[in-house]
Amino acid sequence: MPDTPGKVRNIAVHLAEMAKLQPSRPAVICACGRESQGAVAYEHLSFSELEEQSNALAATLEHIGIRRGVRTALMVPPGLDFFTLTFALFKIGAVPVLIDPGIGLANLRGCLEHAQPEAFIGISKAHAARVLFGWARSTVRIKVTVGTKWFWGGDTLAGMRERLAGDLSAVQGFSAIQPESGETAAILFTSGSTGAPKGAVYTHEMFGAQVEHIRRLYGIKPGETDLATFPLFALFGPALGMTAVVPEMDASRPASVDPENIVGAIRKFGITNMFGSPALINRVGRHGEKHGIRLPTLQRVISAGAPVPARVLARFAAMLSPGVQIFTPYGATECLPVASIGSNVILGETRHRTDEGAGVCVGYPVPGLVVKVMQISDAPVAGWSESLELPAGEIGEIAVKAAHASRSYFDLPAATALAKIEDAAGGGFYHRMGDVGYFDPRGRLWFCGRKAHRVVTPQKTLFSIPCEGVFNAHPEVYRTALVGVGINGVIEPVLCVELDPASGGDTEAVREALRRRGAAHAHTRDIAIFLFHPGFPVDVRHNAKIFREKLAVWAAAKLAARKLP
Repeated sequence: MPDTPGKVRNIAVHLAEMAKLQPSRPAVICACGRESQGAVAYEHLSFSELEEQSNALAATLEHIGIRRGVRTALMVPPGLDFFTLTFALFKIGAVPVLIDPGIGLANLRGCLEHAQPEAFIGISKAHAARVLFGWARSTVRIKVTVGTKWFWGGDTLAGMRERLAGDLSAVQGFSAIQPESGETAAILFTSGSTGAPKGAVYTHEMFGAQVEHIRRLYGIKPGETDLATFPLFALFGPALGMTAVVPEMDASRPASVDPENIVGAIRKFGITNMFGSPALINRVGRHGEKHGIRLPTLQRVISAGAPVPARVLARFAAMLSPGVQIFTPYGATECLPVASIGSNVILGETRHRTDEGAGVCVGYPVPGLVVKVMQISDAPVAGWSESLELPAGEIGEIAVKAAHASRSYFDLPAATALAKIEDAAGGGFYHRMGDVGYFDPRGRLWFCGRKAHRVVTPQKTLFSIPCEGVFNAHPEVYRTALVGVGINGVIEPVLCVELDPASGGDTEAVREALRRRGAAHAHTRDIAIFLFHPGFPVDVRHNAKIFREKLAVWAAAKLAARKLP
């Protein structure tokens, strides 16, 4: 049900609606270890149970001081407690601060120091690290441990539930808060793949618009079953009326998932919708190809976080029923989805242009959004002007105006000013995606990489994705990354190459083949240095975004060791 015009709805209202519509249907099913015979064990909550338990927990959290507006670091792995806690925090108007635990200790500490949470809800390991490394030491005053509490004080989730069982009056008459317009609902930190992670401020309006866009874009209906392999996306399952199934996996390491756990969960629960990072799709697809696996219950697959190579899509698509697609929505933490395309179009048409260096087609903009391609600039833009917009076919910076685009970064005015452009004439603002791309004559958006990853030489500007696409088409190449390295005071383009695990490993033969491919295209013929890397550094969120900044440092050191003239 869409939000009522002029009235902001708490994002948790979607759960209440689904609890009335399908009370006994499982809302969340989570892996919880192994049964005695070795099979994966699962536990679950129905929609009515998740609604009732999150209401009860919300009242209990309020009782210990976690109330409206209280920033609350939530460091709990995907499971029943994660879902219950998150919806409880939304209901009382507290502000969950969500950070990927795999971004590294330095980044974790930086994010928490910046967010200044007053409350910290986490598993025992998270609390031990908080104490040991001094995370948000000066601001955290309320502590809740999910699991065993050691020496840090505060409450435990189990203890709070026990007290609640003896005092049901605490939850009688509880109702979720009615948010004000623009009220902060959550702070979601970016992965930091092109710099320090930033906290995108989400409002309840943003979440509501996001739910509706996803529902309409993919035709998702209540009663479906979703395989949730990414914690933040998993929260959309119950809000959309889908049963969210959390498989046995380390959510921060999708590239190392056991494919059998994914296939087993799809078969056991008749999964109809699946979200997976490109790395997970690749790993499960290879497994499926090797063993001739078919997954007939899947009605759609969604993969986001980085461009998905066509060969990865083709491999996974072979496991699906005819007509079922893998959709690859384009967006970012600050605004998702922005555009979307299905595997039928990619495999039947656009992959061939990608191989020739046209970039990656991400499809038509989502209905209701305004997407522009503007002149590239590394400076803030004071206000939107039509003179900023570039014609179709010309590569520029992608900017989007949408109800689900974040308006600011938490307490980072300079970063906010750099990423947002007020539209005085049209109303609202444009969010600068930090990506470059162009529109084709049919109105489809093509992604050409991060703005920060363009390599500017004395002769020309090279964009990462169009250049890499030419070389990625080589059958023995898994992926490549274009970086700029200073040699004798001049920036030179360098291509880092990661070979496919099944490749023969003859780097000299591959290098010569890549030279020939590059020489055949005007935008890649100046690339003459090819370095082979054993395994690219990638982001922890999707294990797919390449850390080109780290590769540039590695390449510079490698070339310096050769003592080039």
